[in-house]
Amino acid sequence: MTRPSLGRLGIRALAIAVLASGIGAGLYLDQPDRPVTAVFGSELTAAEVELAKQGVRDSAVEREKLAEAARAQAAAAAALAAARVKAANDEASRRGAARNTGGSTTPTKPPVYGPIPASCNAYKGARATGCALLLKAGFGLDQMPCLDKLWKRESGWNYKAYNEGSGAFGIPQALPGDKMKSAGADWKTNPATQIKWGLGYIKGRYKTPCKAWQHSEDVGWY
Repeated sequence: MTRPSLGRLGIRALAIAVLASGIGAGLYLDQPDRPVTAVFGSELTAAEVELAKQGVRDSAVEREKLAEAARAQAAAAAALAAARVKAANDEASRRGAARNTGGSTTPTKPPVYGPIPASCNAYKGARATGCALLLKAGFGLDQMPCLDKLWKRESGWNYKAYNEGSGAFGIPQALPGDKMKSAGADWKTNPATQIKWGLGYIKGRYKTPCKAWQHSEDVGWY
């Protein structure tokens, strides 16, 4: 059986490939013009040698591009990992702050609507009655400045106050006035009956006199 022949062109192509490999491996760096006739029986032309060298240079450039891409990918992965660590630390800090403040990271103080009286003795007339009934309804003295402002605006604490435009009546300006009969038959003449009804209305709709006052401040009515 005869060995198959590469042919002249095949041999030269193989020679160029081997030369390129040798240059890439540093075998011929100190002998750039060394002939390869010992292996292939013929010398490569200068053009073929230059072609091999160009192939090596192209390979080196390609390897550098791949290395640069790998470095960029590694840097991006490191930046992402650092961002994740920072986010985890920030979240842990936020949760710690929330635990220390009872669940709120930004504790707020309740608004102050006026000086809080030491007792209901600070008021007279219907206002004194209103203060006493405020406490009886379960509110604190801190709510009295708001109630005072609210009903001063609405009626001036006058149990006879009547708004001809709307029909609202009494100290809390019930609309219509006969709503207050649920607090007592004397709703037309008794400030205490009107105040009881008004406090019940505030508690049911706004929870506290200060929230009712804030609503009045915002929109002009409560």
